[in-house]
Amino acid sequence: MSVSFHYIDIPQFKWKVTPMKKWIKSIAENEEFRVVDLSYVFCTDEYLLDINIQHLDHHTLTDIITFDLSDHPDSPEIEGEIYISIDRVKENAKNFKVSFESELSRVLAHGILHLCGYKDKSPEEEQLMREKENFYLAMSPLCYQ
Repeated sequence: MSVSFHYIDIPQFKWKVTPMKKWIKSIAENEEFRVVDLSYVFCTDEYLLDINIQHLDHHTLTDIITFDLSDHPDSPEIEGEIYISIDRVKENAKNFKVSFESELSRVLAHGILHLCGYKDKSPEEEQLMREKENFYLAMSPLCYQ
C-alpha cells in the first residue's frame, strides 16, 4: 500500500508525510477501498493546464485532475495519479477565505473520493462530494497540527 508525493516546479512542502498518508488511506478504507499505488503530483497552473489540454482537451485552469490507473474499474483496489495545481489551491483558499492547509486537504480528499467512484458532474453528485469532503476534512492532519 503506497501513497507518494511528488513535486514538479514547486518547492517541497514542509509537512508531516506519515500522518497525511495514513489520512488518505483511511479515506479509502472508510469507503471500502484499499490503496495499492497512489501518487499525488503537486505542480503549477501551467503544468496542469498542459495535462488538461493533452489528455482531456480542456483549455481551462483546474485545481485537480485524477487518473484512475487500475486495470479493473470495479475493483476495490485503488491505483492512480492525482495532479494538483498549488497555484489554484492558493487562489481558491483566498477566494473561499479558508487556510491553504484546509483547501489543500479538501483537494487531496476530492481526488481520492473520485478514485472511490464519486462524481461531481450533476448538482446531486456535487452535493454528495462536498458532504464527503467536509466529513474527511474534519479529520485532516493538516487542519489540526
